[in-house]
Amino acid sequence: VERLAEIFLDLQAQGAHNINLVTPGQWRPWIIAALDLARAQGLHLPIVCNTGGYETVESVHAWRGFIDIWLADLKYVSPALSAELSAAPDYFAQARPAIETMMAQAGRPVFDSEGILQRGVILRHLALPGHVDDSFAVLDQMAAWNKADPGCFLPSVMSQYTPFYQAADHGIGRRITTYEYRRVVNYAMDLGLSSGYMQQKSSAKEEYTPSFDLTGV
Repeated sequence: VERLAEIFLDLQAQGAHNINLVTPGQWRPWIIAALDLARAQGLHLPIVCNTGGYETVESVHAWRGFIDIWLADLKYVSPALSAELSAAPDYFAQARPAIETMMAQAGRPVFDSEGILQRGVILRHLALPGHVDDSFAVLDQMAAWNKADPGCFLPSVMSQYTPFYQAADHGIGRRITTYEYRRVVNYAMDLGLSSGYMQQKSSAKEEYTPSFDLTGV
């Protein structure tokens, strides 16, 4: 806990804009203790929870007071697709109420004077090759949330899927085509999901997969 608090403060001293916790749920008790310790020593950066969206409502509530920004995925709607690719046929059933809880907890997006996000939800969707129809279903859900409360989150549509390992065994052994991705982006725009982020097609590179070599800590 003490070392983690030191890392948080060191990142702040280096000029980081936020502390980005990636899939941190299993470490929550120790992270919260480290955040309490670091805040007592001057940590003031926004805290980001970077999650695949497969959370429970209870787990989101447990972060209250510690997470400022939820950087969450909404990967799938289809139970068959989420079972095939993530062994989670209940992915959408779990993610939908969890994401709604994130939005209620964080509130509408808030930026500082330099345009850096301080609070709110960024909701990502990674378009997958051969699964444009499920991307449409994901975007329909995003649009429903945005219609009910315009601007309640920032959408982010991504093209960076890069096949690794046994991807071909599950029907996704290639990058998404320009045509597929353009269909997804156009659909998002037609639904009014325009106040957010769209990746360039050229983002599908291995550089987006980090080496996890503990650089910086």
